[in-house]
Amino acid sequence: MQDTSYKEQVAHAFDQSSSTYDRLGVQFFGPMGRRLVDIAEPAVGERVLDIGCGRGACLFPAAEKVGPKGRVHGIDIAPGMIDEARKEAVGRGLRNVVLEVMDAESPTFPPRSFDLVMGSYSVIFLPDAVSALARYAAILDDAGRIAFTSPEFRAGTFPFLPPEFTPLIPRALLEHLPEQWRPEALVRRFNSWLERAEDLRQALERCGYTSVDVIDEPVRMTALSSEAWVEWSHTQGMRLLWQHLPEAQRTELRERLIEGLDELSDDNGALAIDVPVRFVTARVAR
Repeated sequence: MQDTSYKEQVAHAFDQSSSTYDRLGVQFFGPMGRRLVDIAEPAVGERVLDIGCGRGACLFPAAEKVGPKGRVHGIDIAPGMIDEARKEAVGRGLRNVVLEVMDAESPTFPPRSFDLVMGSYSVIFLPDAVSALARYAAILDDAGRIAFTSPEFRAGTFPFLPPEFTPLIPRALLEHLPEQWRPEALVRRFNSWLERAEDLRQALERCGYTSVDVIDEPVRMTALSSEAWVEWSHTQGMRLLWQHLPEAQRTELRERLIEGLDELSDDNGALAIDVPVRFVTARVAR
């Protein structure tokens, strides 16, 4: 059964933040997306699908790689993200980019439509990600590849954030969250197949992939200031946490984060934190 309420909340959160998503003086999704493209190696003339494309962190680097004879099709469940990415594509004069609102869990493409499927920090938001991975195998051509990123889920740390953030978020404060958005619930949702590399490999093999490679590599996240990071956090997945906290707890969390991040900042107030990221690649087993 599809988790409709969860999907609607995710779509609404990203739709509302689309105009400022991955902006506001913080660099993370862009560098991670470019690194994923480097690892996936889209070739000239290839057909690429970018799932949960957002504003194009993977989409535009991939479009450069495949060139005018190739095609990159970006899909996102949030209409605002597609609108912003489309504006960017027009501004760049790209003719090899197609953008469409679509639920990435149920792609509606014919078999063998793509040579490469990519997704940076998007697969993790699918309620039934493993089933979706099997569907991507079906729409990949023979010897087609998949490449995606996820956080490195580590025991005792807050999901989706670098380990440095865990002591900055009081556990008592999180008790004000609805059950499904508490860290323990998020861990149960994702860690069953993403935490251990061997479990991840086995899941992909059951979905019809081979040559699974798991690379754990940090991505440098930079922010102009602690305040800039907190504002930016309202535009990405952490927005789901912010919007479910009562106002008093939002204020408390904001103050604690800024105070803690100030201690990690340089003399100019800027932040630079290495974020553990898992890069996964595989090939269709046919």
